[in-house]
Amino acid sequence: MEGIGVELETMRRVPLADAHVDAIRQIAKERSYEAGETVVEVGDKQDRFVYLLEGEIELVDPYSGERMIESSLGPTQFMGDIGFLNAGSFFLPMRAVKPTRTIEATREDMLALMGRVPELSDHIITVFVARRQRQFQAKNSSIKLIGADRDAQVQDVERFLSRNRVPFQSFDLDGGDDEAAALCRLSDHEPAVIFNQNHVIEDPCPRKVAQLLNLDLEADPETMFDLLIVGGGPGGVAAAVYAGSEGLCALLVEDSAIGGQAGTSSRIENYMGFPTGISGSDLVYRGEIQALKFGTRFAMPRRVSALRIAEDGTFCATLGTNETEICARAILVATGVQYRRLPIDRLEEFESAGVFYAATDMEARFCRNTEAVVIGGGNSAGQAAMHLSRSASHVHVLVRGDSLAASMSSYLSNRLEADPKITVHYGAQVDALHGDESLEAVTIKSGDGKWRLDTRALFIMIGAAPNTGWLSDLVELDGRGFVLTGEAVDAASPYATSREGIFAVGDVRAGSVKRVASSVGEGSVVISAVWNWLDANGQEAG
Repeated sequence: MEGIGVELETMRRVPLADAHVDAIRQIAKERSYEAGETVVEVGDKQDRFVYLLEGEIELVDPYSGERMIESSLGPTQFMGDIGFLNAGSFFLPMRAVKPTRTIEATREDMLALMGRVPELSDHIITVFVARRQRQFQAKNSSIKLIGADRDAQVQDVERFLSRNRVPFQSFDLDGGDDEAAALCRLSDHEPAVIFNQNHVIEDPCPRKVAQLLNLDLEADPETMFDLLIVGGGPGGVAAAVYAGSEGLCALLVEDSAIGGQAGTSSRIENYMGFPTGISGSDLVYRGEIQALKFGTRFAMPRRVSALRIAEDGTFCATLGTNETEICARAILVATGVQYRRLPIDRLEEFESAGVFYAATDMEARFCRNTEAVVIGGGNSAGQAAMHLSRSASHVHVLVRGDSLAASMSSYLSNRLEADPKITVHYGAQVDALHGDESLEAVTIKSGDGKWRLDTRALFIMIGAAPNTGWLSDLVELDGRGFVLTGEAVDAASPYATSREGIFAVGDVRAGSVKRVASSVGEGSVVISAVWNWLDANGQEAG
């Protein structure tokens, strides 16, 4: 999000309009804090909107107890960040510096006011987004990761936090500074995730961290949603935006991080409106904020494992292993595809320990001072190679065929061929993996025979298979497992499946164009068909 730090500095000097402050007063109560009094603790929900009338509130380092540099709020400013939209947690404690007066409104009342006054909403959300971005870039957080370079579980947590724009700090076990040394002692010099001073998370995973941060929505089984969107890629998030803006009570469930496969793309250059390119995660993150603004709820990391039809005709989805069941009047399948694996010995052993399926900034840092290998001949492989060439000493792209013309956009293939840090090997494939606890080398087989390449980073980008196993045979699939829609199942809408009330968009749909722009378009348009179906069946939305 280019320029977002500048936006924050600008918003600091532009207080809310007097009329907007008066409107907040109508729904708020005045409160006072003494000097040194805690205003929020780490992990507290952002369940109230706090506007400062006088005094000062500062951010506090939870480890030292000291004020964080240049991090305080004064009169006409307000607390919180983008997590306010879905009642996420505060990542750092805050306290009053001097006697302070505020007006405070409940989150529900404030969101309702923002919905009625779009100018107020735009102002607040601009500050919230900018503030979160600054926190993320500055790594201001009570979450500390130790040894992500050595431990697959810590890497999974780091990937989840990074892709969901949650600020954190990451330290090597061999870190030389005092803070790294202290944290390593706290974790017994083992890889770990530490939350709020001394809480070492046992057996860390994204779900446990999400629960601490109030990102893991505990869906109320009594709530009947108009629409359950399964999958948080471009198509699912676009549908979430339009569902919310059209007044549908919608929930989006995503099993890892918002963005889907597009979220792993370091740079998309052919999406209209972004002539200099944009990362997939940035693009979909903007959509997520829009959807939250309109009231769509998100649950992650949660996986839908099964789907059934209840006696009243509604659809009930099981989250995880019989953990929770949530019901909705309509279902949107936007689960996209999952990465294909190669039949190479020891592949699973090295996943997240040198073998990767995405090439974001997080993975790119593991390429420093090593040669990287990218397997694949499509756009995702080309984009990965270009991105990795900035950090790796050299990038080798392995292509099974003898040309890139049929599988990769010409602008990308031309760049690969012209870049001195990238070598494209045609008719080549990885034959073996070598290493102890992590990848150390690969054996490559080509027409010239076999040769060994020392590398700590192998990226597999050879396409994917549809995520449709959870549909429990409720809809018709084609021979490859993609969801059949439209004319293929005699449905009126091109996004309707063989089962009334279930729709599909994006890469998971048979015959779809595998492009971000087309997925966004499908997710936007499908809401009209969902509305029509709800209306035809006498089900009032909302």
